[in-house]
Amino acid sequence: MTYTASSHTALDARPGFLRRCEMWLDDKGKGAWIAATVMGFIFVWPVGLALLAYMIWGKKMSSCSKRSNHHNFRRHAGYAMKSSGNSAFDAYKAETLRRLEEEQGSFEAFLDRLRAAKDKAEFDQFMDDRTTKAQTETDVEATNKEDA
Repeated sequence: MTYTASSHTALDARPGFLRRCEMWLDDKGKGAWIAATVMGFIFVWPVGLALLAYMIWGKKMSSCSKRSNHHNFRRHAGYAMKSSGNSAFDAYKAETLRRLEEEQGSFEAFLDRLRAAKDKAEFDQFMDDRTTKAQTETDVEATNKEDA
């Protein structure tokens, strides 16, 4: 064993203070990182700024949860498609999953139509407000010309 290999193993066995803190925060989750950053800003702002930069550039806020959720989804998706050995049950399961996917598609289409209707209503309200404002300004200008 070389000197670098043995020193590297010794470092892995007893990580430094900052590494232990990082591992502890990772174990506690995203909320602990956010709380540590807020506390850092409250007590010593450069510490909060350093933690914020570390989380952003170190990808702490996105990498952990997305990777585990993707893994869980793949595990459950594989389980859902696995055959039980009972052809009647497998046919029932396939039909139920197909029906649920259709319902999900219909619901997502409904939500899209609902969002589009809301957006249109908001845009129509904006245009009405704009027209009313322009009409009011024109009336005020006409009144001012008559007074002069």
